[in-house]
Amino acid sequence: MFIYPDITLIAGVDEVGRGPLCGDVVTAAVILDPNNPIEGLADSKKLSEKKREYLFEIIKEKALAWHIARASVAEIDQLNILHATMLAMQRAVTGLSIKPNLILVDGNRAPDFGVKAQPVIKGDSLVQEIGAASILAKVTRDREMIELDKLYPQYGLHKHKGYPTKAHLDAISQHGVNEIYRKSFAPVKRLLINNLSINSQ
Repeated sequence: MFIYPDITLIAGVDEVGRGPLCGDVVTAAVILDPNNPIEGLADSKKLSEKKREYLFEIIKEKALAWHIARASVAEIDQLNILHATMLAMQRAVTGLSIKPNLILVDGNRAPDFGVKAQPVIKGDSLVQEIGAASILAKVTRDREMIELDKLYPQYGLHKHKGYPTKAHLDAISQHGVNEIYRKSFAPVKRLLINNLSINSQ
């Protein structure tokens, strides 16, 4: 547990969606209420979907402040995924209704928030605020992938959530690349180049 004697408001920040080939990267920032603890917080990847959905509502109800933000596919392609993720994290913190005096970020780097910030390796397992942020971000992005699946059922997004599985790559190869895809990502770029070369023959 991280203890900071002079710190009263800690925000945890995490992202979901750096690896997928399509959709936005989603981030969340959460300031928990020490007087209203939430049982069962953990890294969202280690929780069942049902548990995540349950905790999603509890976090929004009990946290002192929370905000969900994103960077779009266009921003990812323009900035690269790292810089787009940092931008989305800054947006999540900016959107908090209360200003934290310490920000703990999952991973090995943190953007400039204008207040003290510290990256924490495996923070989603070690820091409850980051665990809460990971749950908000994951549930939000998974729901968005299910909505995109209704618009583009041919890609199977409800199963793989946009990650580069063999089934997903085969589906893109068969049905092509549309506006939901990150054209700067190598597997998508390769498919675009292959299709161009086939069409020009």
